[in-house]
Amino acid sequence: MALSGLDIYKKLPKTNCGECGFPTCLAFGMRLAAGQAQLDSCPYVSDEVKAELSEASAPPIRLVTIGKGDKAFKVGEEQVLFRHEKTFYNPCGLAVLIEDISSDDEVSEKLKQAKESQFERVSQILRADLIAVKNSSNDAGKFAEAVKKVKDGIDFPIILISNNPDAIKAGLEILKEDKPLIYAANKDNFEAMAGLAKEYNVPLAVKGSESLEELAQLVEKITALGVKDIVLDSGTRALNETLRDLVYIRRAALKQKFRPLGYPTITFPCEEADDDYLEAAFAGIYIMKYGGIVVLSSLEPWKVLPLAVLRQNIYTDPQQPMQVDEKIYPINNPDENSPVLITTNFSLTYFIVSAEIEASRVPTWLCIMNVEGLSVLTAWAAGKFVPEKIAPFVKKCGIEEKVKHRKILIPGYIAQISGELQDELADWEVMVGTREAADLPAFLKKWSA
Repeated sequence: MALSGLDIYKKLPKTNCGECGFPTCLAFGMRLAAGQAQLDSCPYVSDEVKAELSEASAPPIRLVTIGKGDKAFKVGEEQVLFRHEKTFYNPCGLAVLIEDISSDDEVSEKLKQAKESQFERVSQILRADLIAVKNSSNDAGKFAEAVKKVKDGIDFPIILISNNPDAIKAGLEILKEDKPLIYAANKDNFEAMAGLAKEYNVPLAVKGSESLEELAQLVEKITALGVKDIVLDSGTRALNETLRDLVYIRRAALKQKFRPLGYPTITFPCEEADDDYLEAAFAGIYIMKYGGIVVLSSLEPWKVLPLAVLRQNIYTDPQQPMQVDEKIYPINNPDENSPVLITTNFSLTYFIVSAEIEASRVPTWLCIMNVEGLSVLTAWAAGKFVPEKIAPFVKKCGIEEKVKHRKILIPGYIAQISGELQDELADWEVMVGTREAADLPAFLKKWSA
């Protein structure tokens, strides 16, 4: 049974040192009980107390890692129902399904999609994360061949899908060192599947069939066999039922601290929808509502890009604005005579301004200054986009080596700093640009005429 905040407080050192990030040990204990802090944050807790409080301090949803190396996929360890309460930590995974009855050309095409469906947005690479190999043939040998093709063809974490423990074992023999997720243990095969998960030290997906109560009971049996890394599939294959179960699982883990459902989930919109467009719509719903892994039938760019952008938006910390890298962005192939603009690294500002510059077709240097992701006016009000900080950035960013003129355009909304900035940048002519980005094309064309 989970301990209360007061119960935890009684076992803490009560130094109120603040080194954990909280003002008092009581506050730390309360956050620990709520799953909003980690016991390791306290440097003075004894090993004995750590062992005693491990259950209380464990994340309400267990962190599960699939695969190894740079592309290892982590899912779980979420602490809130809604992003605005705090943040979501580990983005859900997009997987593509490959069946062992597929032709070599079909397998190659899906692996190619997985490799090529990558997009850069706000200095982040958006892509798919996993490959799911399904034993549709019910032949362990054929399944093993398909697993080997995938392993040799791409360096992605793999999900092995089969109800047959022999087929799963054949796949595991090929992926001994790769830590795949094996799917799925059910009420008929859970002992054999749990044995394989322990033997090969891999995470195990558990699939229900009748109700969440039955799924929870099955999880308890499997954890009693020594398997700790688990992924849940409620077993439903209808949108309304799957969505209902995803919400119930998340609420049970976070609100009731119900450990048997305190694990990440896997969903299969590829098995629920009749066409690709409906499948993409279902996938979007599961990304928004607690799907830990979303398995798709294919990874065409039109399908992956909107889903990956949706995922990026949801799993961005709402307290940390999305921002782009501080650097000089060349737009429309600028040269030494091209205009120089400066603005902040708030992602929306960058996208709007850069889009208008591109539309103008005027070669331009766009200098992006790091102000911790704030917009122009907010950064100015916070003292981050002010003359005494802009001037050093202009001098060190390297723009002086790229142009032979000394004219720089600042956003119209901060026209009031132009005089002071001119004093700071004595070698430059500070010009005031437009207030609205939409007016930039006409302004730039007039400047370059």
